[in-house]
Amino acid sequence: MKRFLTILLTTLTLAGLLCVTASASSFDGPAAELAAAGLLKGGAGGFALDKAPTRTQAAIMLVRLFGAEEEAKAAYAAGELKCPFTDVDETDAPWAAWLADKGLVSGTSATTFGGDNPCTGKAYTISLLRALGYKDNEDFTSANAQEFAMSIGLLDTSAFSGTFLRDDLVSLTYQALGADLKGGGTYLLDHLIKSGAIDAYAAKPITDKIEAYRTLQHAGTAASQGLDASVEAEIGLNLSVKGSDGGTTLDMTQKADAVLKGSIQMVLDKDFQMAMDMTTTVTDGETTESERVEYWLKDGVVYVRTGADAYRMPMDMGIDMEALTALMEQSTGRTYTAMLPFIDTISIKSSDEHTVYTLTLNDAFAGIINSLLGQAMGALSVEGLDMDMALSLDGSTITYTVGRDGVLKSAALNMSMNASLNAADGQDSLTASITVTADMDMDIKAMGKAVKISFPDFSNFEEIIGAADGPTGIRAFSIA
Repeated sequence: MKRFLTILLTTLTLAGLLCVTASASSFDGPAAELAAAGLLKGGAGGFALDKAPTRTQAAIMLVRLFGAEEEAKAAYAAGELKCPFTDVDETDAPWAAWLADKGLVSGTSATTFGGDNPCTGKAYTISLLRALGYKDNEDFTSANAQEFAMSIGLLDTSAFSGTFLRDDLVSLTYQALGADLKGGGTYLLDHLIKSGAIDAYAAKPITDKIEAYRTLQHAGTAASQGLDASVEAEIGLNLSVKGSDGGTTLDMTQKADAVLKGSIQMVLDKDFQMAMDMTTTVTDGETTESERVEYWLKDGVVYVRTGADAYRMPMDMGIDMEALTALMEQSTGRTYTAMLPFIDTISIKSSDEHTVYTLTLNDAFAGIINSLLGQAMGALSVEGLDMDMALSLDGSTITYTVGRDGVLKSAALNMSMNASLNAADGQDSLTASITVTADMDMDIKAMGKAVKISFPDFSNFEEIIGAADGPTGIRAFSIA
């Protein structure tokens, strides 16, 4: 039964790591805002965000995003549109007829639409790309539609759960409203308001959020090419474990505090370069330990120095850096909206010297983290051992300070996470809880091409990877 404590602590640690994953699973707030703007309709039971959207529901949303709902109704009523699908009733026929007439959807056959069939994330993503003005087989293909959508800042949140729900439809729709139309000039919601398809007053909560977020993104545009910043973070951890393990009664509490101070520099040119110098001080109330670690990435090689130890190792980044650089240059000035549905509110305070934007995050983060934890715990499952876990994020905020010149000067993150886990195997049981608080501040010294990294002499760094009988490198991440 000693496995109990090991699995428990491993799972709780995993929860802490997953807290940096930005995703979502419950967008009640955005759904209410879409409904107020006339884009989403619910029923007696609410918006049914936990249900899969049907093809008919997705089609109706698409017509609204084209600003053509009234046009479709009028044209169908006047007999100017005919619905080619025999399985669509009169209520839904205007939308299906309009989309078919414009060549924006196809049925399950020449005469059937399959409106009750579930809509997939890929199909809805393609619909949104069309609403933004992008063309099939010109800007994207069916095979690369979701990858292309990511390149313009649209994230299908169902990728984290594996099932496309109305929740994810809401998230993608909300993102699309703030996304630039093809060719730029404006964003989708602004276009719909100016065309008269959406009432400006009804959509004001969404518009205000989009406008503030676009200003913020513009303030930090140069960071996509380079960043030089100082970082300071305070992290607190409280752990409590009670129960029994192998017949031994457990009643343990542990508290630890950590302070991280240092700097980070990143340059994205033909080769990604990085320099990080961080000192971590940890105290548990009885002892205090500090360690400084310096880290560099240059020409595909990682260099690390801590104390008297200095070593190097090749890194297989798995990235086409020329393609990535081209993408970053192409994205300069473009608004990426994947974060929008995660934001509950954006408050703005201005002074003569700067403007402070405070973003309050909603519960969507906790929802997707719980989903991911469920998957992770499934992977950690042991026969005969039952576990369940819940996680919540409380009062998470991100604060950005923008100078009078419109350039981002600093950022701060404040977050509190609570997690609980229960485990039992018929003989013993454990209950654990963990609370993590984090406050991080980042002061930006330079961005863009002004960022320069000075590397030390690496000649005395020991080669620890690359020997004939050892690994040839480490892979950081890959871009498909």
